[in-house]
Order: sequence, then structure tokens, then C-alpha cells
Amino acid sequence: MILRTSTAGRVLAAGLAALSLVACSQGDARPKTASSKAPPKPYSRDPYPSTYRAYPGVPTVVRNVTIFDGEGGRIDNGQVLFADGKIVAVGASVDAPADAQVIDGTGKWVTPGVIDIHSHLGDYPTPSVQAHSDGNEATGPITADVWAEHSVWPQDPGFSRALANGGVTTLQILPGSANLMGGRSVTLKNVYSRTMQGMKFPGAPYGLKMACGENPKRVYGSKGRQPSTRMGNIAVDRATWAKAQSYRRKWDKYDADGGDMPDRDIAMDTLRGVLAGEILIQNHCYRADEMAIVEDMAKEFGYKVTAFHHAVEAYKIADVLKANGTCAAVWADWYGFKMESYDGIGENLAILEKAGTCAMIHSDDENGIQRLNQEVAKVLASGRRGGIDIAPEVAWKWLSLNPAKAMGIADKTGSLVPGKMADVVLWNGNPFSVYTRPDKVWIDGALLYDANDPKRRPVSDFELGQPGSGDVK
Repeated sequence: MILRTSTAGRVLAAGLAALSLVACSQGDARPKTASSKAPPKPYSRDPYPSTYRAYPGVPTVVRNVTIFDGEGGRIDNGQVLFADGKIVAVGASVDAPADAQVIDGTGKWVTPGVIDIHSHLGDYPTPSVQAHSDGNEATGPITADVWAEHSVWPQDPGFSRALANGGVTTLQILPGSANLMGGRSVTLKNVYSRTMQGMKFPGAPYGLKMACGENPKRVYGSKGRQPSTRMGNIAVDRATWAKAQSYRRKWDKYDADGGDMPDRDIAMDTLRGVLAGEILIQNHCYRADEMAIVEDMAKEFGYKVTAFHHAVEAYKIADVLKANGTCAAVWADWYGFKMESYDGIGENLAILEKAGTCAMIHSDDENGIQRLNQEVAKVLASGRRGGIDIAPEVAWKWLSLNPAKAMGIADKTGSLVPGKMADVVLWNGNPFSVYTRPDKVWIDGALLYDANDPKRRPVSDFELGQPGSGDVK
């Protein structure tokens, strides 16, 4: 079919074409329409960023010490050099600059700082009173919207106790285990700061605390609601992960194509982060059968369990954990305090190590965090009695490198490797002796504790002026 146009129509068409050429020559100066505007920015993944700044330090070399490097190596009569907040060199001898502070450590040991993957300091601080009980949002079985960092009280005296008595330089603060999904964890450097953000480990990924077994079913069963059984636990988890998958698809489409921004759901933001591999699952679980079920659930919904915590029966499925690349954070010998912990054994951690499974010690306790080195000593003794003889330098991985791996920070800390953070402890004797305690503790190369210098003993503001407390320690 042929379309006939009038003379006026031909003139109009010619005029429009000329305008089009002018617009092109001016780099498309046509006004933007509403539909061509840039879409609103997606939500921030890091709305409470770290403001951590390392305390000042000086180049330091520690000589004539026994070194556990955190990766299974040992150097007798060795030397460690650190400067500008980083490990510079470790060996039988090092080339130290002329201005380096020299510390003679004859008869002493040097290790990486202790890392506790499971702590509630700041969220359940001292004094342990109801007004300070901020670790469990026990108002619904799914509280993935809460973040442990929003409860952290930086003045908790437990932080300084963990540093001075236990050599703890980094720790992960988790919500409690009342809920199936209890909220986000946060990783902190164990330094004094007025704010949580000032302690927040730069670049550390968030974790999601999950729980299975007795705790959530007891808490919500007592309220007469789901879950009240183990099958109820899994049912609620699965329904929640299905919603999270749908939420993720909507946001991924928006991020790729624009259009109408989906409605925000703070809890689902966290689960979307898990499904994307940005947030690590830290799962409270005791029984071997339940851990195996959770591994299958993770496969069903496309996420990964980074670590099972407590994991009292992990020794029964060491091969399953290894095959799935899942770590186990365990106690030395806690068992029998409830039915799901009844089958615990002192050789648990030693068996996991022998099987090649990623494993570590953890505290879950404001007192236990001050002696995690002694807890590992108990595991070594239990292992020897059970015919598993593990070298002490290998066991130090359970206190530093392996928790760093499970917290996503092993590229930054956890071992005495050049380029990593100078988080270092000088012990006044063999660190696996009950008579040994930290002599000096450095974080990012800054000396934050010195047993021989009262001015280098961290004290919480809360303790100041209280007789018998911080001002005399």
C-alpha cells in the first residue's frame, strides 16, 4: 500500500528531520523524559561503616623466643619483626631497622593474637543484669533483621579482660540462640573505643547467626507457637529461605534492569546477602544428625554453612563437614548440660583435626574467653589419651588461623605472615601451661597491654572510680 502525503505534511517532515540532525550534532540535547531518569540508588550494604583506626605503634623486633606462626609452623630461638601495623619478617633471624624497639623474649613464646569466633561480649556485658541483656531478640523465631552490633556496649569490662588475660585481639559478637535466625554478627578488633564502629574490623564480612535443636523449639514451644519441635524448626527455616529466594530475584532484577524499586525488608536484606555469598552462616547446632540435615537444607536453597558452633557431635560427621567445606567451632569438654550435648567427648577437636576438617576452639563465655589457650591444652591432653598426638604448634591454628578463615578475615590476620596485621602476643611461658599469661599484646603493631606497665592495662570507663575495680587493676 502506498501512502500519499500532502505538501504541508512533507514540509513538516523535513522540518522534524532538520531538528533531529541539530540535536545529534549537539550530543542529543533533547530533554529527558521521566522514564529515562536514572533509577533510585539501591540500599547501602554497609550503613554503619567501620571507623576503626589503629593506635600508634613503633617498629618492634622480639628476639630469642619460641614462635608458633599460627599456620602450624614453629621456630625455636626465633625473631619477629613488625612495623607500620604489619608483620614484616619472621625467622631464625631478621634484619631489623636501627630504630626498632628490641625486646628480649628469652624463655618466652610469641603467637598470633587469639581470635574468638563465638562471643557475646558487649551484648551480654558485665555487670550481668537484666538491663544489659541485649543478645536475644526472643520475640519471634525469625529475627534476621536485628544486628548484634546495635547492642554492643564498648565499655564492657569483658573486652579488656579478654585482652589482658587471654591475649584475644579479634572476636566475633553473635546474637543468642533463642531464634532460628537470630540476626547478624559483627567482628571487632579488641581495642578501646567510644563507639562500636571504632572497634569494627575493617572489611570483615557479616555473619548470620542461625540455631537448630533445643533452644528455638523450647523458647517458642513455651509460647504455644511454631516451632515447638525439630521438624517445626526446619519447616520455618525452609519457608523463610523460599521467601528470601523470591526477594533476591526481585532485587537482582532491579539492580540489573532498573524499573520500579522493590519494597525493602530489612530481614530479607540479610538473607539475600547470605544467598549472594556476602554474609557467612554461623550456625549453633549440637547433634550430628541435625548438622547433616542443615547441610542438605543449605544445598536446597543455595547457601553455604560456614561453621557449626558448639558442634558437640561434630566428631561423628567429620567427613561430612570436610566434604562440605564447613568448619566446626567447639568447646574443649563441655557436655551433658542438656540432652543435645549429652554425647560430647574431650577428643572432639582432636578427631576433627586428624580428619582434616576445619576446626577451632571457641568460648561462648565471658570467663572462658580469658583462657582459650588453656582450653586447647585440655584438648591436646584428651587427644593424647585417645591416641591422637597433635603438635602444639599445629594446635595454635585452632586459636587464630582457623577462626580467621571461618570469619572471612584470614587474608588480614590469624597468622604471623608478612603483610598481615601485627596482632601479636608475647607469652611469659609456654602458652599451653596453666601458669602462663600474656606478657605483652600488640594489635596492629600498637602495644595495648604490658604486664609490667600499669599504664598499659586497658580499663573500661565504666570501671573508673569504682574501688576494687578498674582504677586499681
